[in-house]
Amino acid sequence: MVVRPLLRAVIMGPPGSGKGTISARIIKHFGVKHLSSGDLLRDNMQKKTEVGILAKSYIDQGQLIPDHIMTQLMLNEIKGLDQYNWLLDGFPRTLAQAEALDKECHIDTVIDLDVPFETIKCRLTARWIHPASGRVYNLEFSPPKVQGIDDITGEPLVQRDDDKPETVSKRLQAYDAQTKPVLEYYRKKGLLKSFSGTETNKIWPHIYAFLQTKLPDVSQKDATNPR
Repeated sequence: MVVRPLLRAVIMGPPGSGKGTISARIIKHFGVKHLSSGDLLRDNMQKKTEVGILAKSYIDQGQLIPDHIMTQLMLNEIKGLDQYNWLLDGFPRTLAQAEALDKECHIDTVIDLDVPFETIKCRLTARWIHPASGRVYNLEFSPPKVQGIDDITGEPLVQRDDDKPETVSKRLQAYDAQTKPVLEYYRKKGLLKSFSGTETNKIWPHIYAFLQTKLPDVSQKDATNPR
């Protein structure tokens, strides 16, 4: 029996590109460990760890968390996953982080979600929420029955600051400036695999087919198997 080498993958894509949905499907079908820098940061801040307190101090001042802090946080976590296939999400986000990661482990593939910014703007600015319950509506594909009103309570819906058009534009520009060198870095190494499209459900089959060349689909196995 041929033992496949463990997969070391990174997923990249701008906010609103469907990265969360795609990552969830990769986990379900291929059983990889998913390591999200955002989740890890929130967890550390909640637990008030040394790194968490430090990271929060930068966020509270509206500053980006320095590369060395993010790198330390992620690399510590990666060390505990050396027996597993894994997928990094939200890291590396800068060239310095990518180079630091390279010193610690060999990355096999970088999945890049190449979704047009105009599509993302439409997607994010169409999102409205009911603050009390957290219910999310999207004016394009899951609108409320009455515009601006929650279906269940009749209370007004609000748009998060993050989803306002001017904020979305700034976030996309910041992502582009920060990650372009990272994408170029992995492209030169021959590791970058870009998947272009405007709909997650149309991009996914291509990503699935690509990953099937590297890992078996575990979602077909006996559901009672705990692993």
